[in-house]
Amino acid sequence: MEFKGYSMSDSENTEKKVEEKKTGFFSRLKSGLKKTRNSLAGGLDNVVHGQAKVEPQHLDELEEALIMADVGIATTNAILKALKHEVALGHIRNKEDVLKNLKRLMVDILSENRENVDRMSEKPHIVLVIGVNGSGKTTTIGKLTQKWKNEGKSVLLGAGDTFRAAAIEQMLIWAERVGVPCIHQKSGADPSAVAFDAVQAAITREMDIALIDTAGRLQTNTNLMEELKKVKRVIGKVLPGAPHETLLVLDATIGQNSVSQAKLFHEAMEIDGLVMTKLDGTSKGGVLLNITRELKLPVRYIGIGEKADDLQEFDPADFVEALFSS
Repeated sequence: MEFKGYSMSDSENTEKKVEEKKTGFFSRLKSGLKKTRNSLAGGLDNVVHGQAKVEPQHLDELEEALIMADVGIATTNAILKALKHEVALGHIRNKEDVLKNLKRLMVDILSENRENVDRMSEKPHIVLVIGVNGSGKTTTIGKLTQKWKNEGKSVLLGAGDTFRAAAIEQMLIWAERVGVPCIHQKSGADPSAVAFDAVQAAITREMDIALIDTAGRLQTNTNLMEELKKVKRVIGKVLPGAPHETLLVLDATIGQNSVSQAKLFHEAMEIDGLVMTKLDGTSKGGVLLNITRELKLPVRYIGIGEKADDLQEFDPADFVEALFSS
């Protein structure tokens, strides 16, 4: 009898590819967070420097490291208070205990506002993407389109940033690259009209998802906020309950400025989730902790590079592990 070698099924092959992609992303995330990690490692080393046992006052050495990593003063104080309480109870005695409890606290903060719901239950699922120019908003839309197309979903784009001709062009390039339709008008057109057409097209063509881009001038521009509110209202009139998600794209390299940006957008637009881009090479990776704690908003996706698979769903435990892995 001829022996036939074992061959993987299609589902096993798919699972293996997904696992390899996750492993590769974690490795790149770890590399990207090196500057933030170095700052935190220095603070941890100072906690027990020359000490046989950790005392509450020794944890003050961590304060500067957390603030330098852009964790923010309020969030840093909350973390230190919790750690000092554990020290007083005798649960923290050495550097390893400090690290274990610090990781746990960080994962808890980042997990606090995450929802276990099926966000794609509506069809078409309308996603409105907002953020200032330069945050990586349009590129994020392209990457999400690629991700969902790869998952077998039908996706339609709406080039709603009509104030920048380059943004419309960028959306058309992504649409052609991924192989999806893009609803657009000429530069200077009414953004609400584009959003209207995009949602109508998504309904008519029975698409799974419609991703709608928006203008991104400075967040202090009141007219921009009013324009975004109008776009959201128009979408809701075409399809009651839509947009089903409003995602804010933020640039990690601007650190605490992203917190004030997010507050302004959230007040105007009631954001559902955050996308943090440009985490590769920044020393400000700790800002995710502050922004989720301050605004009570979940981080949905993080980006660490230019390639399509450099944007992935955010996993709090993986992120914290990457912050401390050598």
